[in-house]
Amino acid sequence: MGVLNVTPDSFSDGGQFSQVNAAMQQVDSMVMAQVDWIDVGGESTRPGADTVSVDEEISRVVPIIKAIKAKYPEQKISIDSSKPEVMEAAIMAGATMINDVNALQADEAIEIAVVHDVMVCLMHKQGTPQNMQDGPEYDDVVQQVLDFFDERVEACLSYGMDADRIILDPGIGFGKTLHHNLQLLRNTSTLKQMGLPVMIGVSRKSMFQDLLQRPVDQRLAGSLAVAQFTYLQGADYFRVHDVAETMDVLKTCQALIADTA
Repeated sequence: MGVLNVTPDSFSDGGQFSQVNAAMQQVDSMVMAQVDWIDVGGESTRPGADTVSVDEEISRVVPIIKAIKAKYPEQKISIDSSKPEVMEAAIMAGATMINDVNALQADEAIEIAVVHDVMVCLMHKQGTPQNMQDGPEYDDVVQQVLDFFDERVEACLSYGMDADRIILDPGIGFGKTLHHNLQLLRNTSTLKQMGLPVMIGVSRKSMFQDLLQRPVDQRLAGSLAVAQFTYLQGADYFRVHDVAETMDVLKTCQALIADTA
């Protein structure tokens, strides 16, 4: 899954792709790299980010979704949003997945996903983007994330959603310390025990500043190491900025596994 932030303030690429022409150049490069999903987001969820109005978010994401579908009709697109109105507008424009950091907890979010029969990614977070990194605490981060997934999956199923539409994201960096992030990543295989696909999103995140003391433009190696490590534990999806490089790592892992099977 390639990240396409059409925002002025995302932590890694804020402002780079807020215009359709620039965004489409990035889309072209991701399509060339054989991206599966393009994840379009119109509101930053980085720690401390400001909220964006529904109308503003729609005005950011809908034109680029339409532009992608016009040029690449078969391209799969997800909408990175927690607002039901934005989800629906994006789906009407051509998105077929909702990637929600709030795990469809907003009123009518689940209903929209069910009515339109789209894929959903349910992410765990503690707190809000405004306060989530203010001393997050867990007794057992892996178990608490699993308990949260149990509750949210049950809520989705109770509305008639098919289980094969659901992906789980442990929410690396969303209300977690470096220790919590590492605990979740090294337990990717435990998260897989729920029987649902798992999405890993660590690309360029601040955990690499904590771990490696690397600025945001020097975090590719750490991001790729996590992709390889979690892929070998069974992770199914990877939300990344650097599509071509991540695809190289995953294809190499697949070849190594195939030759030793």
